[in-house]
Amino acid sequence: MSTLAPAATRGLVEIHNVHKSYSGFEVLKGIDLTVAPGEVVALLGPSGSGKSTLLRTINHLESVDSGSVTVDGELIGYELRGGKLHELREREILQRRTQVGIVFQNFNLFPHLTALENITEAPLALKRLGKADARELALGLLDRVGLADKADAYPRQLSGGQQQRVAIARALALKPKVLLFDEPTSALDPELVGEVLDVIRDLAQLGTTLIIVTHEIGFAREVADRVVFLDHGRVVEEGTPEQVLTRPQNPRTQEFLAKVLG
Repeated sequence: MSTLAPAATRGLVEIHNVHKSYSGFEVLKGIDLTVAPGEVVALLGPSGSGKSTLLRTINHLESVDSGSVTVDGELIGYELRGGKLHELREREILQRRTQVGIVFQNFNLFPHLTALENITEAPLALKRLGKADARELALGLLDRVGLADKADAYPRQLSGGQQQRVAIARALALKPKVLLFDEPTSALDPELVGEVLDVIRDLAQLGTTLIIVTHEIGFAREVADRVVFLDHGRVVEEGTPEQVLTRPQNPRTQEFLAKVLG
């Protein structure tokens, strides 16, 4: 189990004055956010507030128009030359992106690969491990997420919760410094949500740096070290779960929580 836990000095995320627009519409309006190694941060906010876009800038699935995102001081999709950011070649981006795992709401498993093959695919493709070691790692990860008996199952043979747990194991296979979750339970039937949240809860206890976009307020309250509330592309409030979810100061946060919590 200890092989999944990153060193305490790894996983510092620094987001500085990040702007992002689509077709002239500004989605992120100067985001500043620092996530300490091993910290669990929950991103909350209404639809369209920029949460998922912000998450995707961290591993350079989305480029930024200005500002910077670094993991342990290293730019993921860019290098600095002559005082300006220049986008790296795709191969270099892929190499750096392995530092930041991401779990999507719709699982994104390869349907033609078994659970085991979905997990071994990246370590093998990147020549991180040989076949035997990749298989051993994958079996250990499947056991870690409670699916040791599903190694040879295809995604279509798994429930949504099981598919999401395989997706988490796959993200862990490259031993990322940071793990991102984009609404990890939103595509699941309500009775399957708990099994995925249990796995994320375990990861939080291991000291993995986690950034989670979620609507699960109770889960954010329980697991997050810090809650960050976004609205219209800006961070409008942040603090401990107790501060933000119980005693929000910003009227927009108050309004959102009143609606969500009923």
